[in-house]
Amino acid sequence: MGSLDTRLSAKDILDQDFKVGMRGYNQDEVDKFLDAIIQDYEAFQKRITQLEQENEHLRKRSERSSSGRVTQSVSPSPTGNTNYDILQRLSNLEKQVFGSKMSELD
Repeated sequence: MGSLDTRLSAKDILDQDFKVGMRGYNQDEVDKFLDAIIQDYEAFQKRITQLEQENEHLRKRSERSSSGRVTQSVSPSPTGNTNYDILQRLSNLEKQVFGSKMSELD
């Protein structure tokens, strides 16, 4: 039954036989109760399987995301230098263009 350590499985409950005594339990009531327990076990097992699959999917997604973040954190610094260089060149061009315009106006 998955990775859980359980004492009983749905099949164990289904296959369990009880001895009937003189003043024993009503067999139909016991069977109905055990059937309900079996349904719960099966529902729990199904949910556990779904959650394990979802957990694995999220782990893989987290690993991909983490490796992407490392790449992203390294790449902005050259871009930052490039942007600074572009701004510096733009500033120099503005000084040249507007500097010559200012001398023409005088």
